[in-house]
Amino acid sequence: MTLYTDYLAEIETRKEQGLHPKPIDGADLVAELIAQIKDVDNAYRADSLNFFIYNTIPGTTSAAGVKAQFLKEIILGQESLAEITPTFAFELLSHMKGGPSVKVLLDLALGDDATIAAQAAEVLKTQVFLYEADTDRLAAALADGNAIAKEILESYAKAEFFTKLPEVEEEIKVVTYIAGVGDISTDLLSPGAEAHSRADRELHGQCMITPEAQAEIQELQKQHPDARVMLIAEKGTMGVGSSRMSGVNNVALWTGKKASPYVPFINIAPVVAGTNGISPIFLTTVGVTGGIGIDLDNWVKKLDADGNVVEDADGEAVLEEAYSVATGTVLTINSKTKTLHDADGKELKSVATAFTPQKVEFMKAGGSYAVVFGKKLQTFAAGALGQELKSAYAPSKEVTAEGQGLTAVEKIFNRNALGTTPGATLHAGSDVRVKVNVVGSQDTTGPMTAQELEAMAATIISPSVDVGYQSGCHTASVWDKKAQANIPKLMKFMNDFGLITARDPKGEYHAMTDVIHKVLNDITVDDWDVIIGGDSHTRMSKGVAFGADSGTVALALATGEASMPIPESVKVTFKGKMADHLDFRDVVHATQAQMLDQHGDNVFQGRVIEVHIGTLLADQAFTFTDWTAEMKAKASICISNDETLIGSLELAKGRIQIMIDKGMDNDAKLLQGLIDKADARIADIKSGANPALTPDDTAKYFAEVVVDLDAIDEPMIADPDVNNDDVSKRYTHDTIRPITYYSGDKHVDLGFVGSCMVHKGDMKIVAQMLKNLEKTMGKVEFKAPLVVAAPTYNIIDELKEEGDWEILQRYSGFTFDDMFPKTQARTEYENILYLERPGCNLCMGNQEKAAKGDTVLATSTRLFQGRVVGDTAEKKGESLLASTPVVVLAAVLGRTPTMEEYKAAVEGIDLTKFAPPLAVPAGTKSAHF
Repeated sequence: MTLYTDYLAEIETRKEQGLHPKPIDGADLVAELIAQIKDVDNAYRADSLNFFIYNTIPGTTSAAGVKAQFLKEIILGQESLAEITPTFAFELLSHMKGGPSVKVLLDLALGDDATIAAQAAEVLKTQVFLYEADTDRLAAALADGNAIAKEILESYAKAEFFTKLPEVEEEIKVVTYIAGVGDISTDLLSPGAEAHSRADRELHGQCMITPEAQAEIQELQKQHPDARVMLIAEKGTMGVGSSRMSGVNNVALWTGKKASPYVPFINIAPVVAGTNGISPIFLTTVGVTGGIGIDLDNWVKKLDADGNVVEDADGEAVLEEAYSVATGTVLTINSKTKTLHDADGKELKSVATAFTPQKVEFMKAGGSYAVVFGKKLQTFAAGALGQELKSAYAPSKEVTAEGQGLTAVEKIFNRNALGTTPGATLHAGSDVRVKVNVVGSQDTTGPMTAQELEAMAATIISPSVDVGYQSGCHTASVWDKKAQANIPKLMKFMNDFGLITARDPKGEYHAMTDVIHKVLNDITVDDWDVIIGGDSHTRMSKGVAFGADSGTVALALATGEASMPIPESVKVTFKGKMADHLDFRDVVHATQAQMLDQHGDNVFQGRVIEVHIGTLLADQAFTFTDWTAEMKAKASICISNDETLIGSLELAKGRIQIMIDKGMDNDAKLLQGLIDKADARIADIKSGANPALTPDDTAKYFAEVVVDLDAIDEPMIADPDVNNDDVSKRYTHDTIRPITYYSGDKHVDLGFVGSCMVHKGDMKIVAQMLKNLEKTMGKVEFKAPLVVAAPTYNIIDELKEEGDWEILQRYSGFTFDDMFPKTQARTEYENILYLERPGCNLCMGNQEKAAKGDTVLATSTRLFQGRVVGDTAEKKGESLLASTPVVVLAAVLGRTPTMEEYKAAVEGIDLTKFAPPLAVPAGTKSAHF
């Protein structure tokens, strides 16, 4: 057996799944292909040639290194192939996107053969993915008087790699496909249960929507060969939730354009749309692929003769269709006038926001990466030649308002902005390149991030990044064959790249499957930081954090920066007093409900929520910021007082020290650097040199929301409302109901306390409730399973020291064991307490799931259809979201509790408190302060 015959066997297996041969990323297999290509009598020669040309992954893969070297030998005449001439070899190198291919091209361009050097130079002029090692070679050759190096740099200084590309077509014909009514979660496009296959693009593509939908899309393409299929969320927002990059990749795979004839299953330029636009994170990802995202506004509020909004019997605005986008509708987008037209040429609406100068550049360049690298390369070349930079790119939009103060996010962006006009103070709407301090990669999107890093020829984390972290939380629950195959490889890649990794590739420290957002919350040690993370819940209680696709994460890791407009902000403040029997999670839910009452529409969508929540330490404040992802906010910022911020930083230092003690720091001592940075920040706060971040009094907000704590008297539940007659109102996070709505009789099949929305206090609440119930019931018996997953190992260690873990174990019918982790997902649950391994567990939906058709009451964030629980033919699965005490009591009762039962169960328990007057409640016994 050889690697090649093994590959043939794999091909046969994939044929049975309706798949093509898997793209090749290994050097040894490519070496075998080359040996068989050289052997003119080899039976496998033709196929080997085909695999070499069309099925080898470019970038910095080991396969790309071997391929580039063989192409170099052909160009130099050391090898001769009829099928790959030197000219064709140059063409293949031009499609390999940096890394070994650029090294080979530089070798040839700076070599002694003038003819070959000239040919290599012409190819190099089209390349943008150059790194320091490459540009250093060009600079050195220029200094030595090399004419070819000067010629290349002069081309780069003019950005000919961009200016010579074809312009975006003026008229873009599209045919519509309604992917769903209501908000479309990325789970529809890239289901969490299929997360293991995301790096295998063709295989993962099979899971988009349904096979029937895929066939319908293909039929539309046959009927309209001159049009691009536009995927639409009718009466909803496109792309809410996580799995952005894999979701966009799948849409592009089925509806986009092939990026290169020599790179398999990489498609770009999808067209997506939504009645209520595109989720901000998803829209960023669409830009990564050079796609188009359209805000349709095709359903509008009906007005009466006096111009007032017409409401239905429930007080909801009645919508009427401004124009139809039913499946099969042919429309035309004019990229010059930035308008959308029907088949007869009638203008339907402006789509100017989809065709800003920056977005058009992404479309022209085939994605945002090429623009980012192109700008850096042009700047370098101009500097090397001693020329004034004359940027080929649209100038960044800079919005200034004389006399207007700054919001918190505007302050952070101004502090971290790169390449802006010196002395300019920028406000919301400005386009900014911004320095990134902390970058997080999670384990189900991490393999794609690794692929993106290889594709952009990156080999090491940018030195300007304070720390990068690779988590293991999304695959923590079950150490199955898929996890065993994917995760060690991912951890080694990221460890070699310079990240702190949850699992040690060398096996020297215990695996930490801690939830990524919790770890990032701890390792963010400055309220002025910018954080980018590969999960939609990358929302920190310090600094400003943006959930991002795996590609944007890769770009941040490689370059230490991100590009985006400064978002508008919505200010959230509080008044009144929080009732003793309520948990802070109830305040979070009530914020969403009261915001909708005050403004009618979701003013949080696409904006930063600036929440004035200064008395809550980082762990508890995170409960609010984490939820803002479900409010469709772009990000959130906590405005903290000095004392609380110092307390949060001291807490972070302690947890970072634990990571160091475990042996997780790397040779660059990134973790120790964070402790040093935290100490410096604490010193600045104490000295008054730089107090905790606050907005200016004269800052301008898009809207303000005042949450009345006095109006919250009972626990609040976010309900997916699965049977709402209006399909568009199902599975949104906008239906917030008080517990009395359910009259104490809604059946609950399973309770889940876990995911990123809980902290140490929640684990203690579970233990305290069991003690309370024990006193009244004698023996606590569960009428529904209760799954409990602490977010971090640190929490479990502290619970053990404080005695709470012993209580939990006493009631547990299952306790995780790291020595013998589960190798299969649980399919049946008994009515017992399950103490699961730290990690995402049910919230992710890729390993553990509730039984189909179950009604689940959970502390998690996910109520999307099919995420935590699937449907049966008879009953839709429901994932209702509530506070920890409500979930625990519901699992014991097997139903939602009454108010009387709830109050009795939490009697004497110090729930997470919040006091708006920026002072710790006097006499509190809470562990949270």
